[in-house]
Amino acid sequence: MWLRHLLFLLTCLSIGVPVFAKNHETGFLDRTITLQGVTYKYQVFIPDNWTPKQKWPVILFLHGSGERADDGLQQTDSGIGTAIRVDRTRIPAIVVMPQCRKNLWWVEPPMADLAIATLEAATSEFHGDTSRTYLTGLSMGGYGTWYLAQKYPGRFAALVVICGGIHPPAATLKAHPELIKWAPEDGPKSYTEAAARVGKVPVWIFHGADDEIVPVNESQRMQAAMKQIGAEVHYTEYPAIKHVSWDKAYDEPKLFPWLFSKSLPAK
Repeated sequence: MWLRHLLFLLTCLSIGVPVFAKNHETGFLDRTITLQGVTYKYQVFIPDNWTPKQKWPVILFLHGSGERADDGLQQTDSGIGTAIRVDRTRIPAIVVMPQCRKNLWWVEPPMADLAIATLEAATSEFHGDTSRTYLTGLSMGGYGTWYLAQKYPGRFAALVVICGGIHPPAATLKAHPELIKWAPEDGPKSYTEAAARVGKVPVWIFHGADDEIVPVNESQRMQAAMKQIGAEVHYTEYPAIKHVSWDKAYDEPKLFPWLFSKSLPAK
């Protein structure tokens, strides 16, 4: 009798272990992080086939000004979040989505530190690959992408910058004069110096030719500056498209295959 009970127990265990091993959270996950005594909500997307048995590419996504809040959710409603919901199989990566607080910008403290802290936390929790870590952002997040790339050169394997730049538009500076202390001068030297700080990281830049919010010459200037230092630069300018160019950008068939082909050199 005891032998039959033992065999039954062993059979149950042999069936239960693989089932348990596959019971991982996937999809959009709520997370929190505390920075300088303040708790922030953020989101992490985990692919359906995620497993801890391998390292995963990681994308840090910076949203635009319209998604600023403290609910930890709105930043998933546009840009890469939309692309994931349309076809999540196109993005087999951990996607980290911090949220900038209202009346702040990614270039203002402590938002840049928050973005990096969420990246590090998600990379550790979900077996992220530090050699295949990518940075992307749109509009205000496009500015944040150039800013973080300058602040952390050599950290990201590739950049995707959508309707961003380094010098804020005049209307933005008028509405938010506090940004002046974080904005470089509006001149050729600023773009050359920014590119030099970013370094030769591969970048794909997108912008709408008729953008009424962020002047298209912001992207044109950064494209030229990155080319000048010898970086791999791809540039896509959409004719007759205004500010909302990110839906077309993240829907580009070649974008994510190109992105995931990039990795940092082995140390």
